[in-house]
Amino acid sequence: MRWMRAFVFAAATLVAASWTVTPALAQSGLRTEGDVAAARGAYQAEVPVNGQGEAERNGAFARALGQVLAKMSGDRSVTGRPGVGQELRNARNLVDSYDYRQDQGTSPSGAPTFRTTLIVRFDPEGVDGMAAVLGLPVWPQPRPKPVVWLAINDGSGPRLVGLQQANAVRPLLSRAQDRGYGLGLPAGNAAEQALVGAIWRQDTAAVARASSRYSPPMQLIGKLYRAKGGWTADWVFVDGGKVLSTWSTSDTDARRAMAGGADGTADALVKRYAKRGTAGPAGTYRVVFAGIRSTDDYLRLMGQLQKMAVVRRITPVRASGDTLELDLELISGLSGFRRMLGDDSPLIGGEGEPPVFRLK
Repeated sequence: MRWMRAFVFAAATLVAASWTVTPALAQSGLRTEGDVAAARGAYQAEVPVNGQGEAERNGAFARALGQVLAKMSGDRSVTGRPGVGQELRNARNLVDSYDYRQDQGTSPSGAPTFRTTLIVRFDPEGVDGMAAVLGLPVWPQPRPKPVVWLAINDGSGPRLVGLQQANAVRPLLSRAQDRGYGLGLPAGNAAEQALVGAIWRQDTAAVARASSRYSPPMQLIGKLYRAKGGWTADWVFVDGGKVLSTWSTSDTDARRAMAGGADGTADALVKRYAKRGTAGPAGTYRVVFAGIRSTDDYLRLMGQLQKMAVVRRITPVRASGDTLELDLELISGLSGFRRMLGDDSPLIGGEGEPPVFRLK
């Protein structure tokens, strides 16, 4: 199809540079000779870096962990949730291994370019535990792979994007992967091409009938067209015959307008299928601390509480002898507080109502 080849070419010219991958520079010992380092699975991520120094690497660990938490929860704003930022600063403690990859490319002028990428593999158990303590939602695996019924009109009339034109919608498919799920395309045979009118009208019933040969019974229906000097995409997401969400995305860049379909779909799926965190409810809890016999003891206690991401606010209530009562505002209740203490905590105990912890 000449129109689709032209659209793919036009999209390709928007890319600032093309990249080829060379074998990794470093160093985990988990790969065989000749393998190329890449992130694979829910607990791995790739981030660009400007060097291989420790400070640069630690910052990249934080960004990589943010990616993993976003995929795990399905929440693209997860790094703004209470306590998450504090845990991201300690991301290096959850790293299992890492590698660097050198990508070589060509700039629009033809000059060679180089980019270094850090591939980070996190400890799944540690990440799960941290997410539970912070009360983050969990989008269960395996996740569905909705079918995209997208028609593009570049000025010559709308056409359906089928499997053979996957490159034309690569930004949409890649953005879905970034959000932790996949999107599929119809085969694009003649009968399906004839459905383009229903797609343009956003006739969800007609599209659902045509999509019945595919699994799961979820459809992302979209139309992408030129508008006001840029591009606009109108979207409808259908799950089991029920419209879960409708939205539009506009941008001067067709790729970004297209990628918005993946974000809206992920948001709708998370709203319907994500499970609440397993820790307790947020709130303010009265907690008693014993064994506070000196200023140093008090400072040790405050230092411990202030470094715990689950603690949002500390309000003194009463002091008597070696006992101090505090009201703690906790992100995920007392269960989250207890889980975050860890084996190296200076606090032990926690029994009773209110709970009593003793400073070692």
